[in-house]
Amino acid sequence: MAKIKFTVGRVTGFKCPEDVAQAFLWCDEVPGLAVRATPGSTRNRYVFQSKVNKKTRRVTIGDVSVWSIAEAKIEARRLQTIIDQGNDPREVKADQDAAKIAAAAAKKAQEAREIVTVGQAWNEYVAARKPLWSELHIRDHEKIMQPGGKPRARSKKLTEPGSLASLAEIRLVDLTPELVTEWARAEAVIRPTRARLALRLLRAFLSWCGRHPTYKTIVTSNPAQNNDARESLGKAKVKHDVLQREQLVAWFKAVKQIQNPIISAYLQTLLLTGARREEIASLRWQDIDFQWNSLTINDKVDDFRIIPLTPYVANLLTALVRRNEWVFSSPTAASGRLTDPSIAHRKACAIAGLDLTLHGLRRSFASLCEWIEMPAGIAAQIQGHKPQGVREQNYIRRPLDLLRMWHVKIEAWILEQAGIDFVATQAGLHVIKK
Repeated sequence: MAKIKFTVGRVTGFKCPEDVAQAFLWCDEVPGLAVRATPGSTRNRYVFQSKVNKKTRRVTIGDVSVWSIAEAKIEARRLQTIIDQGNDPREVKADQDAAKIAAAAAKKAQEAREIVTVGQAWNEYVAARKPLWSELHIRDHEKIMQPGGKPRARSKKLTEPGSLASLAEIRLVDLTPELVTEWARAEAVIRPTRARLALRLLRAFLSWCGRHPTYKTIVTSNPAQNNDARESLGKAKVKHDVLQREQLVAWFKAVKQIQNPIISAYLQTLLLTGARREEIASLRWQDIDFQWNSLTINDKVDDFRIIPLTPYVANLLTALVRRNEWVFSSPTAASGRLTDPSIAHRKACAIAGLDLTLHGLRRSFASLCEWIEMPAGIAAQIQGHKPQGVREQNYIRRPLDLLRMWHVKIEAWILEQAGIDFVATQAGLHVIKK
């Protein structure tokens, strides 16, 4: 290879013959430095060529219109130094580029971590956990963080901000135990019950953040796990709302007068099964076996449980219209099923002169079972309570027929106390009112 002294005229005026793929003009001063030209191209480039581990390696330095001869020589010597150290310049550059990309990504991630708000991380948390939650649990998370100020479905009033709405715009990195305690003291004045639920949900959310690939570097401890915030909200009062035997007449009369037959049947089923509100609300037609008189319920403790389908409840359910897959359907709800029967229930209780929650109906079933001396284990199994004691957990296995014997008995007793004459015949089921 002929070598010449590089000058501006020679470097820029170097041409490649048309009959070859490329041509090189080699520098006589710096070994390995050359100008590369291709046919028809006016853009000559400085290149550096040398051997690495007995293999020829060529690296492009840059365009001759951008790099001066002196700069190209300096770069060629730098590349030769890398080779003398036993390294491939191309690999070194690739590693440097990868390091720059990683550093830029880390910087971008750090900036994202520093600007992400509690509300943004909360939305990501809810989206990630949604497949594992019930609709009620999802709704609790959405309401607790809602900004408020939106029209209500059944009222002219606007929605109120959720208990955690005041924390939504705060950066996640700025959420401290002191800030959570300050929030708790403010919420304790206006809605302590909802705030206690909000604190529990916030604690679970921050635990999730502590395991998240991005947020775990921010949430190194859980600011919601502090005694000051918990003490500010106080302890929840134990509820004692329950239907007494003498109140059954008034309750059934008011509930049966509810104009919506779906809600009326739902509330009566809730009382007569002792189940949780969502367990009955999420009941599908496929969960009912009218031939063998059984209900399959999605259980909170276990995956599911099977309880008897008692005659009066069967009569209620067969009378319902089958709009979709849900037993207690709703043509207006987005989910297609009943979502909030508590409003109608409160109105019925007001008419009956009672103060009773939906969970109070579950409590009422357990209490009323005492009147017929139903074994506590049977009532607990029907309601889906976890077995208590070694004997219940490991030895007692009750067949459905045994549960049915007692379940039919408590249903008949409740209807009797409510003043409802119910007759179940082989030809069909019907109700006679006194």
